[in-house]
Amino acid sequence: MKPDRALMAPRLTRRRLLALTGGVALGSLALGRVCAQDAAGGVVAGVEAPPTFRTIDMDWADATRDRAVPVRLYLPEASQPVPLVVFSHGIGGSRLGYSYLGKHLAANGIACLHLQHVGSDRNLWFGNPFTLVGRLQKAADEVEARARAADLHFALTTLLAQPELAPRIDASRIAAGGHSYGANTTMLAAGARVQRGGEVLQLAEPLLKGALLLSSPPFYGERDLSRILGPITVPTLHITTTEDVINVPGYHSPVEDRLAVYQAMGSRQKALAVFEGGSHSIFTDRTGPGGPELNARVKQATQDFALAFLQSLFNGSAQAPGVNFMAVRDKHASLIHRFDSVA
Repeated sequence: MKPDRALMAPRLTRRRLLALTGGVALGSLALGRVCAQDAAGGVVAGVEAPPTFRTIDMDWADATRDRAVPVRLYLPEASQPVPLVVFSHGIGGSRLGYSYLGKHLAANGIACLHLQHVGSDRNLWFGNPFTLVGRLQKAADEVEARARAADLHFALTTLLAQPELAPRIDASRIAAGGHSYGANTTMLAAGARVQRGGEVLQLAEPLLKGALLLSSPPFYGERDLSRILGPITVPTLHITTTEDVINVPGYHSPVEDRLAVYQAMGSRQKALAVFEGGSHSIFTDRTGPGGPELNARVKQATQDFALAFLQSLFNGSAQAPGVNFMAVRDKHASLIHRFDSVA
């Protein structure tokens, strides 16, 4: 019996998947003060350093599922509880990836819990090369898609039960985010309505107040996206590029699919930013995609849009997303191909 493809990625080869995901971005454990940086990563003269934050790696395990859930927490040093974003990586990634986003948000007072999904993480690249394609196909099936959503729920529940860390987190201000497969995980946790055997899968995480979606894939095999995504009512921010195309054998997903996800989303408050140029993997920690200059510009714009969205979400702003994003749009006007918002 073939696996259902509604929650999974298409069949992949190593070469195509590397092009899609950008491989695995590695980082290092950090503790201390972060300096203000420009788009190229250099220190900005005369700018006060942002708040300090800690980077904490924790190796958790969900005994009920016999599944490891490693995480990396970017935790701001603050006198009051801080809001939190739970972030899910794309296929073949790890908790070390998307550090440019986690560090930036933490430096601005928002904690980031980066998950590692052991069934679809960087370990896929190791082992017998002749069985790589099979490992990737298994990582992209529906069983793993459900397990990733369960990882998010387990990690959030575990964090909020930690006696030393829980008081540092404001449980009333929590959002989720992800890239590619991780955006799919985020949508499931945010309330996407998927039916199997006549029953709706219960994958929603009730603590989530919003969703940050980078390069969202469609729900493969499902024609009516509105039926699946309409039930998502929390505010959402969608970020993509004009070249955010997924090409794998037997499957082609153009940037229009990212736009279709945005259109089908049921959120009363949602926004879409489309950058000019940059492939699907430009949102990873890799600095090569798009070239050094465009890569840095896209990452900085992603940081700025994400921060504006989350600050508006967590501060309870009554303004429309378009108003909240005005300064960011003006700052990155030469990069923005399209910006839409609904309030």
